[in-house]
Amino acid sequence: MDPARELGKGLLIFGLAIAVIGALLLRAGKLPFRIGRLPGDISYHGRHTTFYFPIVTCIVVSIVLTLLFWIFGSFRK
Repeated sequence: MDPARELGKGLLIFGLAIAVIGALLLRAGKLPFRIGRLPGDISYHGRHTTFYFPIVTCIVVSIVLTLLFWIFGSFRK
C-alpha cells in the first residue's frame, strides 16, 4: 500500500484516540473515583516533603492500553 495513505490512516486514528481520551478526562471529575487517586496508590506526606506514586493507576492504565492495542491489532490482521 501507499506509505502516505498508511500514515494518514494512522494519524487519523491517533487523533481520534486523543479526542476520546480528552473527552473522558473532561468527565473524570464526575466519576465516583478519582483517576490518579485510586485505592492502593502510595502517598507519603512528611513534614517538608510529599511523595506520591500511583502504582494502582499505572497498572489500570497498562491493562486498558494492552486491551486496546490487542483489539486494534486483531482488526489489523
